[in-house]
Amino acid sequence: MPRDQDRISCRPGNAGDGRLRQFVEIGDTHVGRGVFARKAIRAGEILGEIRGEILHVEPDDPHYCMELPSGRVLEPAPPLRFVNHGCDPNCELFYWFDEGGSLQEDRLWLQTIRPIRAGEELLIDYCWPAAAAIPCRCGALECRGWIVDPEELHLLPPQAQGQGPVRAHGESSLERPSGS
Repeated sequence: MPRDQDRISCRPGNAGDGRLRQFVEIGDTHVGRGVFARKAIRAGEILGEIRGEILHVEPDDPHYCMELPSGRVLEPAPPLRFVNHGCDPNCELFYWFDEGGSLQEDRLWLQTIRPIRAGEELLIDYCWPAAAAIPCRCGALECRGWIVDPEELHLLPPQAQGQGPVRAHGESSLERPSGS
């Protein structure tokens, strides 16, 4: 468990958080919780900063943590804590550069990379290293079968490389089931 001196306090919410809530909501998926578009969102839209606690050490349960260029980890707060992996993502994470061109090492943002329909789940490619890869259940037509950086897929055991997508009861995670 991280100690208090291992944490940097959460950045307080601001007007941008209210803007984010206009665009997204948390809902259920076949893999747990996910983030869904409340309305259509155009490509290239910056949805907001991934807020949460910045830790100097990885917590006991690093399930949601994101590595930062500073060597710290970000434990995101809802709603963006629940953005799931997809092999055919519609969003991407990016780091912010200040006006002088310097990387803001502890600031991470979410942006759309293609138009998103109302009700569609927001997905990013986690691009995990091969050593951390787990079976993927995204349901995308071009699913790699593993949550892994595409450039490291060849590092997985040969029997794992051609596994293909794992689907939950034939569902796709791309849209929320009706009635949710």
